[in-house]
Amino acid sequence: MINLRKITALEVIPVRHLVLRIGKPIQTCTFDGDNLPTTVHIGLYKDENLSGVVSLFKANTELFSLKNQFQIRGMAVLKESQKKGFGDLLIQNAEEFCSVEKTDLIWFNARQEATGFYKKMGYKIKGEPFEISGVGEHYVMYKELK
Repeated sequence: MINLRKITALEVIPVRHLVLRIGKPIQTCTFDGDNLPTTVHIGLYKDENLSGVVSLFKANTELFSLKNQFQIRGMAVLKESQKKGFGDLLIQNAEEFCSVEKTDLIWFNARQEATGFYKKMGYKIKGEPFEISGVGEHYVMYKELK
């Protein structure tokens, strides 16, 4: 059985570490703003095992003029749970939350290898690729919500 629910910042760290920061200190899995009251963390559970996470930060970027923006950070699905539609479910749940919050735009920095997944979900690339030191090549991606 699949269940999505809000979780704490502390609960997302192990999944971030196993997927996004392999071989790096666990401290690199804590992001500025994780504990703000405006930040939301969503966990996807399969049979009560945490299999994926996504975090939504109330954060605007000057790249877009729309007022009400959320940034996705720390999107991660455990390797053994990938290619099962869990990432789609996490993004859909994040978008539903943002719609309730009357969000104009969702944006994030996507790893180069993840851009195809996000394009499939209706996100577009803005600008040129850039390097995040120690992590790799990224693109700014976004979707306007109606």
